[in-house]
Amino acid sequence: MILVDPPTWPGWGRTWSHLVSDDSLEELHAFAQRLGIPHKLFDEDHYDVPIERYDEVVAAGATPVSGGELIRRLIRSGLRVTQAQRGRAGHPPVSPSSAGRRAKSRPDS
Repeated sequence: MILVDPPTWPGWGRTWSHLVSDDSLEELHAFAQRLGIPHKLFDEDHYDVPIERYDEVVAAGATPVSGGELIRRLIRSGLRVTQAQRGRAGHPPVSPSSAGRRAKSRPDS
């Protein structure tokens, strides 16, 4: 399922939401591509989505959830990339059960 939290995150003169999948990165990338969300807005386990696109991603099928619920679901899915893992090549999965899902879902580019 594709999830989006409220646009409450400030940065670069804008306010942002996080767009995630609680199933696979493949699902997340396909959703983002369908909406024309640039890959450069992908940040290891989520896309940053500007406030002006929030209603669009919800209308396209993203389920609105709180920031806390988004993180809980991302952790449960095994797709969460922690601060300690960020920036490391091929960050190890959060749990052994997520290794296959993460590897097959990571984009080539």
